[in-house]
Amino acid sequence: MSFKTVLGAASAVAIMASAVAAETITIATVNNDDMIKMQGLTSDFEARTGHKVEWVTLEENVLRQRVTTDITTKGGAFDVMMIGMYETPIWGKNGWLVPLDDMPAHYDVEDILPAVRGGLSYDGTLYAAPFYAESSMVHYRTDLMEKAGLTMPAEPTWAFIREAAAAMTDRDNDINGICMRGKAGWGEGGAIATVLGNSFGARWFDEDWNAQFDSPEWKEALTFYTEMMAESGPAGYATNGFNENLSLFRQGKCGMWMDATVAAGWLAEDGKGGASEVAGNIGWAVAPNTGKGKNAGWLWAWALAIPAGSQKVDAAKEFMSWATGPDYMRLVAFENGHASIPPGTRQSLYDNEIYQDVPFAQATLDAILAADPLNPTVDPVPYVGIQFAAIPEFAGIATEVSQEFAAAYAGQQTVDEALAKAQALTNDAMEAAGYR
Repeated sequence: MSFKTVLGAASAVAIMASAVAAETITIATVNNDDMIKMQGLTSDFEARTGHKVEWVTLEENVLRQRVTTDITTKGGAFDVMMIGMYETPIWGKNGWLVPLDDMPAHYDVEDILPAVRGGLSYDGTLYAAPFYAESSMVHYRTDLMEKAGLTMPAEPTWAFIREAAAAMTDRDNDINGICMRGKAGWGEGGAIATVLGNSFGARWFDEDWNAQFDSPEWKEALTFYTEMMAESGPAGYATNGFNENLSLFRQGKCGMWMDATVAAGWLAEDGKGGASEVAGNIGWAVAPNTGKGKNAGWLWAWALAIPAGSQKVDAAKEFMSWATGPDYMRLVAFENGHASIPPGTRQSLYDNEIYQDVPFAQATLDAILAADPLNPTVDPVPYVGIQFAAIPEFAGIATEVSQEFAAAYAGQQTVDEALAKAQALTNDAMEAAGYR
């Protein structure tokens, strides 16, 4: 039975009010397409429960700053926060989040993919409910690839990506061969730089927590990136993050875009409404490698969590159960089509025969299942995480490192200067924190 059929049957049933007294809950969320879409569908939740929802929608870097400040100071501004796989285990360990060990039976926690459930847990307890999960992949224009006389390999190398980007670039028609993030922020350009480094054999730390930015692998990776983007990237890429590149791709200004798998659904959805200039000409490939055994894939989930200081825990859990459970998936399928369902979280979605026909569905699942946070790099490391190191100090250090990288992308300093500063500031911070 399809999601649409199930929803159609469910919608005929009278909506029952929540047993919990009606509350107004405040939710902090990132300004990505799926979250904005969720806001448009919130009336379904409000009608079902009698609760009201107030949204605080923020750019990714700002969201991280706001929710981190609020939870560490016990500010109490939010009842539900959108956080990810980096914050959840750390904050759960610190007792800053409400454990989700009593979600209702219909929520079916066991249906959540093990890699996603594990990444949002601490000591076996789930502390955040995944809204969508992702790895990374290459989104590319099939028409421009064909025009360039090239065929995307099943497992492209970075050398091929650079060659294809140059061949697809058409400055006269405002087409950049490749769009990628350069924007400062540990989860913006910092994430791209880290997975790029992984595939080149670079790593953040050696096994004794010494910074590794003075390694030849980091120099090779960052030099490659700045040269490729200068040849074939958009002007000002040093300030482009996820949303900026999504917009460029939709406008037909990118030949390729290496970024989150979740974007595939937003691009495919555009084909139905004609909002994208590239609808019907999009293909997908696994994240690139350099032949060293690691591709530039990551593992991430945007998830909903309840800060321990919330006074509206029961209503917050009702919202999370609705927004990250099977009912919401059915609602999105009914309203926007199966390609628009938030991906990557539940096995039942990938067992659904209709969803299996979505062109990027299997590629997304394969990328998520292939991600290995325990062994993210070519050489051994003391940390867990692929595009981040799961230690409390990482966010601050990586934000500063990403700022140095962005300055190199913008031509404000050389790659060597950026790496030297990254090496020094990282070692200083790790020594101050007692790692060295």
